[in-house]
Amino acid sequence: MDEFFEQVEEIRGCIEKLSEDVEQVKKQHSAILAAPNPDEKTKQELEDLTADIKKTANKVRSKLKAIEQSIEQEEGLNRSSADLRIRKTQHSTLSRKFVEVMTEYNATQSKYRDRCKDRIQRQLEITGRTTTNEELEDMLESGKLAIFTDDIKMDSQMTKQALNEIETRHNEIIKLETSIRELHDMFVDMAMLVESQTMWSELCLTPRKL
Repeated sequence: MDEFFEQVEEIRGCIEKLSEDVEQVKKQHSAILAAPNPDEKTKQELEDLTADIKKTANKVRSKLKAIEQSIEQEEGLNRSSADLRIRKTQHSTLSRKFVEVMTEYNATQSKYRDRCKDRIQRQLEITGRTTTNEELEDMLESGKLAIFTDDIKMDSQMTKQALNEIETRHNEIIKLETSIRELHDMFVDMAMLVESQTMWSELCLTPRKL
């Protein structure tokens, strides 16, 4: 069991790192939104954090999957022991914690997307273009920013600044949605696993009627 507990500590450490990185992402989001045209250093730091989170999350998922498979093998051999119960409890606890952190990350990304979208809408209003939420969503999904900006006259410094910020926020949303897609399948997979574990625990704890 010593090797197993070493694995548990490693996974726990990775999950703690994920949690810290998610908090750092929130700070970077705020810094980027505070500046009409964020500097490249800040944007690169956010990209590096996003890459680190993806790498660490995949590592945690892989290790949790390996533990899950070893538990299934033990159960397949009809082995029931205190060690197996400990493995299952630790795996369930770590999986839940992992999903909690990734749920927070997903919420952070969604909030950032909404805030970027709000900034685009406000900057479009400055240029004299009024858009509905549905129109803006269609533009973001198609990636065709030019639909709204091509015929805007560059007649003032304010208009130029507004267009620059629109482009900046749009680029942030493109990168953000790529990140969300990359982690989506893994997130759903782990969330379903935790849900099935919870249902099984509730079933085991429900008193049987005599």
